[in-house]
Amino acid sequence: MTLTTEPLLGACSPEELRELALQAGRDLEDARAEDVLAWAGETFGDRFAITGSMGGDTVLSHLAGQVVPGITVLFLDTGYHFAETMGTRDAVQATYPVRVRTVLPLLSIKQQDEVYGERLYERDPDLCCAMRKVDPLNRVLAEYDAWGSGVRRDEGPSRAGTPVVGWDAKREKVKVNPLARWTQDEVDAYAQKHGVLLNPLVWDDYPSVGCEPCTRRVAPGEDARAGRWAGMSKTECGIHM
Repeated sequence: MTLTTEPLLGACSPEELRELALQAGRDLEDARAEDVLAWAGETFGDRFAITGSMGGDTVLSHLAGQVVPGITVLFLDTGYHFAETMGTRDAVQATYPVRVRTVLPLLSIKQQDEVYGERLYERDPDLCCAMRKVDPLNRVLAEYDAWGSGVRRDEGPSRAGTPVVGWDAKREKVKVNPLARWTQDEVDAYAQKHGVLLNPLVWDDYPSVGCEPCTRRVAPGEDARAGRWAGMSKTECGIHM
């Protein structure tokens, strides 16, 4: 597939970025994930970064490193991650041709507990996610024009309409989801073929790995995100909403 978008040579207004996103969404809907990443890398250069939760999405970090060597992977360190997740982050940084950039909340867990009380994730999970995930991402994305994620349409109803390239209206950024059309089988096949580093929890019935207090194992027949905020009406942390 031939991509015709020219690299951005200067700052773009939100309106220009939005038009670019919508056009790319139409042009790249059926493109290979590699072509989508190549387009983003060529168009935005170092103003493009991807997020990596180091849960079940390390396939994107591997693929992006092959297509856009040196790409920045934003890791949101909430302070509540499984030890396996932190180990996966370190392994990806050590072995992939990417730059893992760890992003921290404004408050440590101790400071948050002092202000809001302990175990906020049980009493107000939306506020906890907002402070420990959404706000840190919003702050760091001020440095970028476009960002990418490993979100896929088959992960659950809340993600069924995910575009390959879309417009993140809240942040006024281009949002790139190179794996949006991939199935879990395709993700697994890619990981096996390329020896992708996977969070060990993936093999322990955690297909979607979030913060330790808010993630449980997924039972057979449940969708991949059923273990996130189980027993609550909450289905998303707010990053992709």
